[in-house]
Formats: sequence, C-alpha cells, structure tokens
Amino acid sequence: MAKVNVYIDGFNLYYGALKGTPYKWLDLARLCTIMLPKDEVQHIYYYTARVSARAHNPSAPIDQQIYLRALRTIPNLSITYGHFLTHSVRMTLTGVNPAKRVWVDKTEEKGSDVNLATHLLRDAFTKRFELAVLITNDSDLAEPVRIVREELKLPVGVLNPHEHHSRELKGLATFVKRIRQPALHASQFPSVLTDAKGVFHKPSSW
Repeated sequence: MAKVNVYIDGFNLYYGALKGTPYKWLDLARLCTIMLPKDEVQHIYYYTARVSARAHNPSAPIDQQIYLRALRTIPNLSITYGHFLTHSVRMTLTGVNPAKRVWVDKTEEKGSDVNLATHLLRDAFTKRFELAVLITNDSDLAEPVRIVREELKLPVGVLNPHEHHSRELKGLATFVKRIRQPALHASQFPSVLTDAKGVFHKPSSW
C-alpha cells in the first residue's frame, strides 16, 4: 500500500469527464478511493479558478461556489486558485467568408498547470509521497512528470478524464488509467451536505 498524493487539474477533469453529464457533484475523495483501491491517499490537491457568469450559464459562479463548499468538507483536500485572463484577439472567420478577420474576446485559465507542477516537484523533492497521481490529460505536465520519474526515481500515475490518452504522459507515467462513467456514478456526494455553516444542497441544475 503506497502513500499517495493526488494532484487534480479541475478544468481538465471537468471538460474531459463532467461537462454535460449528471456527475458534476463529484466527491473527489471517493473517486480516488475507487480508482486507487490498494493505496492510501494522504492528500488531494485541487487546482481551479473562479468562473464568471455567462449568458448561456448565468448560475455558473454560484454553482461553483456550492461545489467548492462541498469539496471543503473533505478533510485532506486543499484548493489552489489560478485566474482567468481575457483579452481581445483578431481571428479568421470560418464559413462563408474565411478571409474576413474579426475581433474575439478570448478567455484563458492561467495558473493551474504551473501550480500543479510546482507542488508536484516540491513534494517529490521533499519526499512527501511514495506515489504521485495526477488527474489530467494535459501534455504540458510531461516535463515535471519526467523529472519526478527519471531524476528523482519516484512513481507517477495518471488518471485520465478524457477519452484519448496524451501520448507524452502515457510514455512517461508509471501507469495510466481512464476515469470511466461507473466510477463517476459511484463517486457522487449526497444531495444534501452539512458543514460548519449549516446545511446546503447540490445545485438544482446539476
């Protein structure tokens, strides 16, 4: 039984396995237990950024706050925040007039991959785990995984929330497992939770 730290790229998990499904009310501790049944999960690091309301999803910030509140009921989980950066860029219009260029507001999440890589390397150098497990499919994390595996000689597993595996991560990781629908289904929080502030409920739209 290995002592495990789990590092979760929240948006990679969301867009790979949760968006458009009934499984967004996901208990990450339960998911880790199901996916790593022979190991002892010491700590779960969750990386995200606070979302803003959009015309197609005006309740997104409130829903996210409720979910983050649910995650904070997990004793061995910590949340690290990045941020969103929005800027205007000129892009080519596809379709009828592909030569036309238009201004588009482009929003990018910044910080999650850097924060995850930093904490992974810190914990590896200080030997805070026997096994590191990443929940992501982001090939940008290939180099920190390589350093931990090849230079520090520590195992790193990947739980992939996407349908296809990153070739770079698959080539470097100790193991890669796909997170599938039955595990998500079995890892839901109860619809009603209680914390120090009182009782709260799963978002109605979820």
